[in-house]
Amino acid sequence: MTGSAYNSYTRIVSFVAAALCTIFAFGIVAVLCLVVFYLFGKGASALSWQFFTELPGTDPQNPKGMRHALEGTLIMVSLAAAVGVPLGILVGVYLSEYSSEKFLPTTVRFVADVLAGVPSIVVGILGYELLVVPMGTNSGYAGAAALAFIMIPIVARTTEEMLKLVPKSYREGSLALGATKSQTILKVVLPAATGSIVTGVLLAIARAAGETAPLLFTALSSQYLTRDPSQPFPSLTVQIYNYATGPFQGQRTLAWAGILVLISLFFVLSLAVRWLTRRAVIKMV
Repeated sequence: MTGSAYNSYTRIVSFVAAALCTIFAFGIVAVLCLVVFYLFGKGASALSWQFFTELPGTDPQNPKGMRHALEGTLIMVSLAAAVGVPLGILVGVYLSEYSSEKFLPTTVRFVADVLAGVPSIVVGILGYELLVVPMGTNSGYAGAAALAFIMIPIVARTTEEMLKLVPKSYREGSLALGATKSQTILKVVLPAATGSIVTGVLLAIARAAGETAPLLFTALSSQYLTRDPSQPFPSLTVQIYNYATGPFQGQRTLAWAGILVLISLFFVLSLAVRWLTRRAVIKMV
């Protein structure tokens, strides 16, 4: 093959590859848009102020709202974050700042990676056996513990990777000025990576807020507005599941509205993650 023929061949291959990538990219965007429009068409009719402020009521054919489920999700995710985020950050700091390539940190890192990929239904079964059975009842505390278990490895691995991106010169400069290692971590390294760590926290919160299987086994559900996590506790995802699989059209319509709310939440969190990631990258450059 001559040089000109080879150049023509490589240009054709490059053009075909670029065209295929463009087609697939637009195809994925088109599918996503279709899904969003479909969800909007299904759920927008039931999405009103009443959805956020009213309880379902006693008529299954015409349920009013999901206030109890929204509040239940907020409470359980908050409890899970109060436990999972600090523990995850501590594990991430240990893996990044205090460990080396030894057996224990390597094992912790491996376990965190495995736990991050464990199916959520497995977490639900473990939560049922370890918490619900000994307590004798489903509860919001058990649901929050299951969600925290899901959040910890995500926050830990994100924190570790983000701390590793902080320039080594930051640490060396702080130590050269007489600061201890703990002072360097608390006052130099962590503040430099705060935006990136918050990104991981938001991802973990989004993952926890969208879980259903762990809550089916632990928190179960409730049709009433309750703020006592020691009892069966409502959540948006389980309420959507119950309504979507039920026989009443009114409940199924309200389930579509709940799905639309979840998708909107994930969209907002994704935008926040992208914005924080961009800020963190600019700050570290």
